[in-house]
Amino acid sequence: MKETVVIIDDEVDFCLLVKNYLGQRNYDVHTANTLQDGLKLLEEKKPAALLLDNNLPDGFGWKEAPAIQQRFPALKITLISAFESRFIVTALNGGAFRVLEKPVTLSDIENYL
Repeated sequence: MKETVVIIDDEVDFCLLVKNYLGQRNYDVHTANTLQDGLKLLEEKKPAALLLDNNLPDGFGWKEAPAIQQRFPALKITLISAFESRFIVTALNGGAFRVLEKPVTLSDIENYL
């Protein structure tokens, strides 16, 4: 059975690249380019993992991550950010979220799932 992954990132090319890469590795990948569309996908797909961009047109991933985790406690959330990860981890009070700094490699992303 394929593991379902949701990607919420406003960079369309990034989403397509990661979706194709993970799809070839037997993941069921769904993408959204806004936070609101992504939240709908989370409800619909009930994924095992979420790749969440920090800076979205309609919000900040690091601000929404705690509420998402509370709603979906088993969800593995990885924040993807162009900011230094120290800033994100500090903002989340050392929460249980993994952070990947952009630019990221496809293998790094897969390792975080």
